[in-house]
Amino acid sequence: MRRLVREIEIPEGVTVEVSGKTVTVKGPLGTLSRTFNNEGVEISVNDGKVIVRAVDERRKHLANCGTVAAHIKNMIKGVQKEFVYKLKIVYAHFPIKVAVKGDKLEIVNFLGEKVPRYAKILPGVKVEIKGKDTIIVRSIDIEKAGQTAANFEQATRTPRQLDERKFQDGIYIVSKAEWGGEE
Repeated sequence: MRRLVREIEIPEGVTVEVSGKTVTVKGPLGTLSRTFNNEGVEISVNDGKVIVRAVDERRKHLANCGTVAAHIKNMIKGVQKEFVYKLKIVYAHFPIKVAVKGDKLEIVNFLGEKVPRYAKILPGVKVEIKGKDTIIVRSIDIEKAGQTAANFEQATRTPRQLDERKFQDGIYIVSKAEWGGEE
């Protein structure tokens, strides 16, 4: 049985507004807004639920319906609890040092390089360096948190001429979670 309609419960303390194809979610941690240009999908709010409906049974429209519903669920989760990515700094050859400089993460001494590398921190993302080998990325927007963590990983990719089995230095994602205040 194909599901043409996805219903998402709106929890207490969260408000959802739909204006055309723009969905705005407000909650205790902030506000998220997103415009969905997915074809074949209608979004509405009714009786404390967000209703995402596919206009017909085409496979693409059904897929878009599920995608939009998943994004809205993540927006609702995000305004209630932050999304947290934990990354580990791993090195065997040269000690890597990291520091937050404005909207960038500065990575110094990666594989003994003299010039520091930089990774972009997206707006609305908080980056915290704990100890000398842990980075914590937090945001109410799961996509921004994930992209920032991916930027850190990509900035420390091993160059092609080096053997990845031997040079495993870098910054790696070790966990993804929702954070509600207790640690």
